[in-house]
Amino acid sequence: MRNIGLISDTHGYLDERVFNHFALCDEIWHAGDIGSTEIIDQLESFKPVRMVWGNIDSREVRARVPEHQRFEIEGFRVWITHIGGAPPRYNPLVMPELRSQTPDIFVCGHSHILRVIRDQPLNNMLYMNPGAAGREGFHKMRTLLRFNLHEGIISQMEVVELGRRGQLS
Repeated sequence: MRNIGLISDTHGYLDERVFNHFALCDEIWHAGDIGSTEIIDQLESFKPVRMVWGNIDSREVRARVPEHQRFEIEGFRVWITHIGGAPPRYNPLVMPELRSQTPDIFVCGHSHILRVIRDQPLNNMLYMNPGAAGREGFHKMRTLLRFNLHEGIISQMEVVELGRRGQLS
């Protein structure tokens, strides 16, 4: 079993409470708009991390993390990218691949909108966007997700609220 912490859109701000909320996680996934190499360093020194860069990320961030992460874990095919759209309006650049090589779990950020939904037309693919954990953007609440993966079963999905966007840790 793997306990996953999912975060996105930190935009250069990493709330210290993330470390408490992800303390029992086996790994962290970051769906882009990291905002600084310091956040990469902090997360990598804490837990194993799978990250992608987002549209606001610098050349330095992009040199350290890929645009897409595709991997298999606990019986799931996972694709993480930053700008993926949302069901049923996916980014036109990712849609052909979603149709031809549909992952079991598709993770993206960018919208700052927390959303977890099954996409029935795409083989019941699980779409996940953890919302935004940073202080930049139009979101009202800073959010994270935690969940378990085990032999093709996802369980114990939790939304973690870090506080209102303007509220500091």
